[in-house]
Amino acid sequence: MTTRTGVYPGTFDPITLGHMDIIRRGAKLVDRLVIGVTTNPSKNPMFSVEERMAMVRREVEGIAGEIHVVSFDSLLMDFAEREGASIIVRGLRAVADFEYEYQMAGMNQALNNRIETVFLMADVALQPIASRLVKEIAMFGGDIRKFVTPAVKDEVMARVDALGRKGS
Repeated sequence: MTTRTGVYPGTFDPITLGHMDIIRRGAKLVDRLVIGVTTNPSKNPMFSVEERMAMVRREVEGIAGEIHVVSFDSLLMDFAEREGASIIVRGLRAVADFEYEYQMAGMNQALNNRIETVFLMADVALQPIASRLVKEIAMFGGDIRKFVTPAVKDEVMARVDALGRKGS
């Protein structure tokens, strides 16, 4: 029997409850889910790749299924091929996400048509959550408890304290 592998890529800076929802649901679709932690050159990460990987590993403990957390710094389709993936899992929050993801899925299919992109709609209660906004709220002293787990909140707030809050 062939193992069906899926890849869920992202920066996870930090991992949010929205990411966790997609991971839980994505893990049910495949035999093996590989969470690919990457660096996006257009984003300014709060945490290093190693810190984000450790955060994701901790947060996915206890989720049913075979889940691996690895880093990658390459084209997504090359990474997916190396991992033996047949599916890329992506979460959608809003129409703007769809437009971007639709274009990316088309480009990825042109690069490798053996790997399908599967879109999962974010839970309605989690749709507004974005890592970028979580960091921004935290930097201005806002409460991020509704968007991340308690452990992630503590890590984000410790980093904010080290960097210095804005607007003070």
